[in-house]
Amino acid sequence: MDNGRHALDVKKLQESLGPLPEARGNPPFIVVSGLAGTWKSHFCRRLMGRYPFTRLESDALRRVLFPSPTYSPRESERLFQACHQLMEELLGEGIPLIFHATNLSERHREHLYRISDCQKAHLILDRVEAPREVVRQRLEERERGKGPLVRSGAGWNVYQGMRGSMQPIRRPHFAVDTSREIIPVIDRVLREASK
Repeated sequence: MDNGRHALDVKKLQESLGPLPEARGNPPFIVVSGLAGTWKSHFCRRLMGRYPFTRLESDALRRVLFPSPTYSPRESERLFQACHQLMEELLGEGIPLIFHATNLSERHREHLYRISDCQKAHLILDRVEAPREVVRQRLEERERGKGPLVRSGAGWNVYQGMRGSMQPIRRPHFAVDTSREIIPVIDRVLREASK
């Protein structure tokens, strides 16, 4: 990759974040994983309403670099290389982070584990899920413009296509079923983040 372009990508992403929360030692680094329609965005907003995180949301950051995204492998590689560099920098400065993406494969999560270890961040993994029929209803409402505002354009076909690539998280993690009351899980995640 062109180092100049990579540095520019990282800078553009950071500028899009707005003000950062106060730094702290051993910052919490929340990694949210889940398929489209599981309400990862809702879960992240609820966390951010109670703790000062900076959220790196892959769909929003993709549009910073690619105003008309194609979701090609090359585009995704460029996006995630810039995201990983930005995570390293922010965690190195002690900024609490949420990384909000599908994060479906363990191979991709391994990068996040390494970043967390290198930056001495407090890694907290969250698998967000919902029953298939609930997801289908949500995605159909989103396609009709009736669902909550989200930046993802993923619909039912994308959900179906991604289901086969979802791998179990091999490390301890929180399971969040967004078809149920999520406050108890949020409370546990935030207690962990405050350690």
